[in-house]
Amino acid sequence: MTTLGWLDSIGVGVFAVSGVLGAARKRLDLFGALSVAFVCALGGGTLRDLLLGLTPVAWIRDPRPATIAVSSAFVAFFLLRVVSVPVRLLLVLDALGLGLFSVLGAARALDAGASLFVAALMGTLSGSAGGAIRDVLCGDVPLVLRSEIYATAGLLGAVCFGLLLRAGMEREFALWIGGLLCFALRIAALKWNLRLPLARARENRPISE
Repeated sequence: MTTLGWLDSIGVGVFAVSGVLGAARKRLDLFGALSVAFVCALGGGTLRDLLLGLTPVAWIRDPRPATIAVSSAFVAFFLLRVVSVPVRLLLVLDALGLGLFSVLGAARALDAGASLFVAALMGTLSGSAGGAIRDVLCGDVPLVLRSEIYATAGLLGAVCFGLLLRAGMEREFALWIGGLLCFALRIAALKWNLRLPLARARENRPISE
């Protein structure tokens, strides 16, 4: 298996487990947890492939990602019933999945002939869409819509990967550096509560008569 394949498999497994952790907070049953895990692990890549016109989508062409997602979620579901897991682990796993899928999504887009700009957007979508769908299904406001640095980290990681690749760096090293940059930014945002500016409009004062 290539480096791209290994990273993709790890990302799928990590996001599947984060999906189960999110479902466990809402006390969903086995079917609900597996469903959330599946869309969390494969939702971003599915949307990316559809937008790029790569059909059938990756997990239909090759069922291994779907198998990894379901098996990882199944193991995590029963393991969580006997092992106490810190809530913060969900955020760390989500950050890892974000870093992996952001650079992998950008790589897939570049392979499909997309420009660096489009590849960066596809990488951001790949990394953040699955987690957003998970949050919606679990009744939470998606992280990508909050002021936390989330999608921005994915975008910067994808851009970093694309620029390093264009500069002549070997793909494997560019993948790792871009992914680690995204992961580090997300963890730093969690640790030091780094946030983007909020949308605010100045209030118009009434004109005194």
